[in-house]
Amino acid sequence: MPIKVSIIVPCYNERPTIYLLLDALYEQTYPQSAIEVIIADGGSTDGTRQAITEWHTSHPDLEIMVIDNPDRTIPAALNAAIKASSSEIIIRLDAHARPHPTYVERILAALSEGRGQNVGGAWDIRPGRDHWVARSIAAAASHPIGVGDALYRHSDQAAYVDTVPFGAFNRKLLDQVGMFDETLLTNEDYEFNTRIRQSGGKIWFDPQIRSIYYARPDLKALARQYWRYGYWKVQMLRRYPATIRWRQALPPLFVVTLIVLLLLAPFLILAQWFLSALTGIYLFILLLAGLQLAIKHGEGAMIIGVPTAIATMHFTWGTGFLWGLFVPQKQNKG
Repeated sequence: MPIKVSIIVPCYNERPTIYLLLDALYEQTYPQSAIEVIIADGGSTDGTRQAITEWHTSHPDLEIMVIDNPDRTIPAALNAAIKASSSEIIIRLDAHARPHPTYVERILAALSEGRGQNVGGAWDIRPGRDHWVARSIAAAASHPIGVGDALYRHSDQAAYVDTVPFGAFNRKLLDQVGMFDETLLTNEDYEFNTRIRQSGGKIWFDPQIRSIYYARPDLKALARQYWRYGYWKVQMLRRYPATIRWRQALPPLFVVTLIVLLLLAPFLILAQWFLSALTGIYLFILLLAGLQLAIKHGEGAMIIGVPTAIATMHFTWGTGFLWGLFVPQKQNKG
């Protein structure tokens, strides 16, 4: 008999993409009879629950349970779904993701081979909307200049890493490291994986384990996402300061440097020179990335769209990080 797995999914107002996730789970090469799907919904108001019910009515052979997540936060949703699950293997997914057909099968293979205590794979990042800005955002979100050494966004080499998205693990791991931290509204995956690594466990990244991830559809949504990432990264670093990586330190340092140079430039010629040199080099690098991706994707608008998206990611992440240094942690349930 195949091992039963529980797929846990935090969800809030995901009607546009929930069908894609459910279709992808239905198309898994792993037996449907061995899969249960637990969706923790934060009180969706866009008809997401009705969409799930309608889909399940026409696909009754896939076991689906929808539970309430009154806190409307991702870690609370994950913990509620874990408590409602009944399998030894937990696989975390998101409502705006679409796992490849072999996703569950490859996850279980990696876990059974003892590759790591938490196992995850790569993202195929797709636009959140059919528009050149959305396509530029998706391209920027998978480029090393935009995301640094986040291997799951651009690498095709298996490796031990600090964190993976949509990880999978054995339930008994929770007895050792605990559940997801509900005081962190973002970075809950990274914090969870940090506890695994500190307990002696390993995090395994396998690029053959793939899922489609839909990037933010516009610059406003992207800015809000990365500002939140930066803010909550500080809250996690207060607990685990040794976990900071160069790609996380550069954006706030860059923002601080620009602010200092802007303040000094009216009074010091040297500050004016450094400010001009720094911004010139930065824009040149971004334009090169935009040109590279415009050629790769055959879309000229990316020459402007990609640099704009990357700059948005850098500056909002950096300012969110700096804000988090001075503003106490808040419990925003929205």
